[in-house]
Amino acid sequence: MAAKFRVYIMASSSGTLYIGITSELDVRVRQHKSLEIEGFAGKYHCTRLVYFESFDNVLKAISREKQLKGWRRSKKIALIEKVNPRWEDLAEKWGAEMLFPGESIKERIP
Repeated sequence: MAAKFRVYIMASSSGTLYIGITSELDVRVRQHKSLEIEGFAGKYHCTRLVYFESFDNVLKAISREKQLKGWRRSKKIALIEKVNPRWEDLAEKWGAEMLFPGESIKERIP
């Protein structure tokens, strides 16, 4: 079974971080990039996806989101840099088709 929930970190060009949770990461990232997300993320232009984790259980995802939000900035940065040392936008090359780890292309074919 493919993961359904994702905890993600968006960053602004100045390094401001936003942590969120979604069941549709591709849609949510597009909303961030087009500044449709109001509040903190929109105010600080958090438009680059720099980190995400996948979960098959919404309660685990919510728990992880709360945990990350409670961390000091230095610990969040270390987490990001462990998998994305250059802070590249992980969604920069996303097109219409994308697969998440553990997801099969067969699941996408109707």
